[in-house]
Amino acid sequence: MQTLETLSFDNSYTRLPEGFFQRVRPTPFPNPHLVSVNPAAAELIHLDPNEAKRPEFAEYFCGAKLFPGSDPLATLYSGHQFGHYVPQLGDGRAILLGEVRTDEGETWELQLKGAGLTRFSRDGDGRAILRSTIREYLCGEAMHALGISTTRSLCIVSGEEIVWRETPEPGAMLLRMAPSHVRFGTFEVFFYRGQHENLKILADYVIQHHYPHLVDVENRYARLLHEVAVRTGEMIAQWQAVGWSHGVMNTDNMSILGLTIDYGPYGFMEAFHPGFVCNHSDHRGRYSFQHQPDIGYWNIRALAKAMSPLIEQAEIQAAPELYEKTMLEKYAGLMQEKLGLIETHTGDDKLVTDLLNLMDSSRTDYTNLFRSLSKFQQESPNGNSTIRDQFLHREAFDDWTARYRDRLQAEKSRDRERQIRMNQSNPKYILRNHLAQKAIEQATRHKDYAEIDRLLNLLNDPFTEQPGMEAYAIPQDSDSSPIIVSCSS
Repeated sequence: MQTLETLSFDNSYTRLPEGFFQRVRPTPFPNPHLVSVNPAAAELIHLDPNEAKRPEFAEYFCGAKLFPGSDPLATLYSGHQFGHYVPQLGDGRAILLGEVRTDEGETWELQLKGAGLTRFSRDGDGRAILRSTIREYLCGEAMHALGISTTRSLCIVSGEEIVWRETPEPGAMLLRMAPSHVRFGTFEVFFYRGQHENLKILADYVIQHHYPHLVDVENRYARLLHEVAVRTGEMIAQWQAVGWSHGVMNTDNMSILGLTIDYGPYGFMEAFHPGFVCNHSDHRGRYSFQHQPDIGYWNIRALAKAMSPLIEQAEIQAAPELYEKTMLEKYAGLMQEKLGLIETHTGDDKLVTDLLNLMDSSRTDYTNLFRSLSKFQQESPNGNSTIRDQFLHREAFDDWTARYRDRLQAEKSRDRERQIRMNQSNPKYILRNHLAQKAIEQATRHKDYAEIDRLLNLLNDPFTEQPGMEAYAIPQDSDSSPIIVSCSS
């Protein structure tokens, strides 16, 4: 196990031309203190979790001390925001400390979010608030436990600094980890500037470090684009299957590795509604739940255009179609698993669609309905009353269950075996907004961080029913005020 002083750093991004980044040191908080640390992420870089007990831990992870061998920088990128191209964005509050290389040859970039001003900050203050930091910290780990590709969360550090958003709030920094934080927008900035040599340098860098099997392949740039399309299609299919919305699917928030990145106004749906918009700032619903697959297609087209100087036209045109094919096939397979089906039969897609339409008309809780459907009994209609009672149009649901029963019998499904499979595909616990809000309020008002750690532990095992945690599977009370989440969240 490694200590803070023995982590082995590399800085491969600094070997790119200087126009790719700005070297900049983090701006530390006064009197920093640790809010929470995630042992699972520490294990990825072989960092001894006992190091979190040292006062130096908070100092290293708020930038007051630099890790030996690190070379901090902020990266340049641009992007399409709500469909409109913004020529320069970049890391305005995130600073890459460097890359930790493990003995197994894995590389993890350590990026400090909320670390202060960079030349890409525009009109921002370079800071993050404790509220948004808690949300990203928890959701990154929740998504990982659900099997969805994502950045990881190592720790939160706060200090004696107030940050202004709509109101003054405690500042905080998140240490997030990923093999790479390169985005679609990193390619776009060099394309739109006409810097095609830099575009090629970037593509070669990404291939060398993250797609090494393509290094000596003919048409490697086209293969890179196509693999990104596949990874992105699989990721968005997983979002749809768990009922999760990103909220800000701008191209600068899309990972070249197909990772879920930049958790802002995200939301897990409770009452199922295809038009669900989790971002209060998204007034036209561009990034609504039902539009995410189409926006993924749009974003792949944007990446393909940015890479067009390196790729033949036919290969460029193939990328969005490959994304779409991958996303649809992956989604169909995931929904088949959620219904406990092993075989693929004609009409399965309609069985899924009809169930979702019934859920929409009744505003049935998405997560709880699929979890309870695992208890469906083929030979005991009266035993299914707790599932039936989740619907307003119960006779219509009865018609659906008759078809579902026939479908299960067609593949000789056994209830007990199916329940076990379904409970491995349908989580019991998700990061509902009101659960995150409870942890946020305790942390911001009382500096009580116990609920953060409690949620972290719960969400690390979302498919297993945990004693005494039933309240964490209950939707927000319908009489409670809705929690408003915007881009500043």
